[in-house]
Amino acid sequence: MAVAFLDQEQSSQEMDLEEITRKISFLDKWREIFSYHRLGTNNTTPQNHEGSHVSAAKSEDGSGTPQPKRQGLLPSSGPCSTSKPSIISSKSSSFPISLAMATKLRQSLFGNTVYVFSCDWKKACFRFHEPFSDLAFALEVGKGGAQSIQMAVQGLIIKYLLFTREGKDCNFHSLCAISKQEQKQALAVALAGILWVAGEAQKATICLVTEDTQVTSTPDYAGDNFTERLQLFEVLEKEATEKFIYDHLQCFSGEGSHGVILFLYSLIFSRTFERLQKDLDVSTIHLLQPNAGGFLCRQAVLNMVLTGRASPHVFNGCQNGKSQEILHGVPARSNVGYLQWGKHTSEDGLSQVGSMLKTPKLPIWLCNINGSYSVLFSTNRQLLADWKAERRFDLHLYGGQPFQKKPARLTVDTHSHHWESDQCEEEHGPGRRFSPVEMAIRTKWREATINWNGTVPFF
Repeated sequence: MAVAFLDQEQSSQEMDLEEITRKISFLDKWREIFSYHRLGTNNTTPQNHEGSHVSAAKSEDGSGTPQPKRQGLLPSSGPCSTSKPSIISSKSSSFPISLAMATKLRQSLFGNTVYVFSCDWKKACFRFHEPFSDLAFALEVGKGGAQSIQMAVQGLIIKYLLFTREGKDCNFHSLCAISKQEQKQALAVALAGILWVAGEAQKATICLVTEDTQVTSTPDYAGDNFTERLQLFEVLEKEATEKFIYDHLQCFSGEGSHGVILFLYSLIFSRTFERLQKDLDVSTIHLLQPNAGGFLCRQAVLNMVLTGRASPHVFNGCQNGKSQEILHGVPARSNVGYLQWGKHTSEDGLSQVGSMLKTPKLPIWLCNINGSYSVLFSTNRQLLADWKAERRFDLHLYGGQPFQKKPARLTVDTHSHHWESDQCEEEHGPGRRFSPVEMAIRTKWREATINWNGTVPFF
């Protein structure tokens, strides 16, 4: 009887413990929800009278160590608005955007303070396809001007997954076998690396959106209910930049997060307005151009993603324009290159892609083909380092089209004979010449023949 009583008492205690645990879990759930919406919290970001930030050398407690800040992100209120609020916790120095900064940002992008981003830009973010799939390495890409940035970032993601990760084989299968966790890591590394290079390996500035409005509209500044809520975080180490972005990845990849715009803002602030002004020239005074109710990126934006500098042109170094003005091209080879081809592309030297972009350090190219963007890449790191490897090789093409379920594999032969070229032309119908993709490839490898290996040419 005593044993049975003890067993019953122990069982009762276990049930009580389970009930207490369940209630604590229930309370934690609601506490998280309340915190998620920032109920009863205030923005306590320190700032001086000019609205400038507290330096990284000082802190809220005067100890020299920056203290964590917790802020909520702007809640969603429509198809083009930001995502639901989440918690920002960072030891990085931060400060709110000011009217002067918001005005300069808008002018740098649009050339005025009246234009705001179109809906396709606001919807754009950095979201991967399903992990462990043929497109596990690839971002979902929409239409509109943000596509070019997404594809440029895609090139840097491929760079990390193929050539930077430690302990991983450099092959195509490794790209398709990545997990959700590896996708997140790849995106964080790619975004952080771009910002770090733009900041000249000194500092990265990351923009996130809080609920607190820092700037009000004026007759000279039209608010968009987004830019006015920016909080800028300065990070002084590359590894810390990667960790910060990884910890706040939902702000760039979440549904309705304005992720591409936030990244573009971060890129500009990392580059700084002063450096940006030096990068540009008389041919390009702002970064976006109006097009069919939206905005397209000028070349300076893409070069800033690929090289760290907002060079407006694709030729090597500097050249004189028609009026002998100095025009700025690309001064050095970057990790990811650039190819372009279009029906109406000018044949003058200013429009031709130079060797700095045609021959990058790694065999990855952002391609602009008739205004649509794609990525070409090889898994052979030595492709551009050994001329023998350029005799015959495979390139993989990802264009982001909804119908594309896996990258196309193109076999490039740079030593084929003219009769082989004629036969290749006849493979896809009478009178067919070369597809735009092939034309883009031939800007790098002249007279090359391209075999699509059963895939119907697209673009």
